[in-house]
Amino acid sequence: MKTKPVIGINGDYRPGRKDGVALSWFNTGYYDSVTASGGLPLLIPPFGSDEDLKQTLSMCDGIVLAGCSMDLDPMRLGMEPHPHTRPMPSRREDFDRRICKLAFEMRIPVLAIGAGMQTMNVVCGGTLIQHIAEAVPKALHHRDPVERHNRHIIEIVEGTLCWDIYGPGEIRVNSEHHMAVNHLASCFKASAHAPDGVVECYESTLSDWFCLGVQWHPEDDTASALDMQVFQEFMSAVHGVEPTILKMPQKMAA
Repeated sequence: MKTKPVIGINGDYRPGRKDGVALSWFNTGYYDSVTASGGLPLLIPPFGSDEDLKQTLSMCDGIVLAGCSMDLDPMRLGMEPHPHTRPMPSRREDFDRRICKLAFEMRIPVLAIGAGMQTMNVVCGGTLIQHIAEAVPKALHHRDPVERHNRHIIEIVEGTLCWDIYGPGEIRVNSEHHMAVNHLASCFKASAHAPDGVVECYESTLSDWFCLGVQWHPEDDTASALDMQVFQEFMSAVHGVEPTILKMPQKMAA
């Protein structure tokens, strides 16, 4: 009997507080998109043990690194916190970083979305812009604090995976971020930019590892029907790829 590829998805996390217990949850769009593109979602909570996480990832044929409505902690990036930055709980960020590190070591195909794209770049040795509006000259409107349906144009690099997915022509994507990739890790190349120069998509340059990072959210209900092809491209890469444990480069972030 033909089996579907298993796709791990990391969840969100909120620590306990006076009015409620600690919670983990998963945005429906991620596992619905994996299912629609032919995969079997495996929802991964923020394990405390690396051995438990490694065993779980060994069952995965691919990983979707989910986004987050909060930010990576700028203090861990060597930056002073900006007033617009809302750091995610440390348990969530620690867990996401560990998934990224193991995904690279095990050469598991990855689709990194939103904050997942940013985290993977940092773990692989890249850097981030903390607040686009102040750091980027003539910055576009990348996030609207009220309207979720904010969209902007992206400029796709010909010959890249993003070009294969969308083809030529003007493409508009949803956008809800104020942090962004600054310098790309050496294992990535840019596949698309916003007109203001912000990296909107990158892909792995390594022949033995598929990784596609998108700053927009193809899983969201604000996405276009064309965005589902991001998941389809990822699923095409997943088929026939067998993870093998490899040594992490020393320059990678902890």
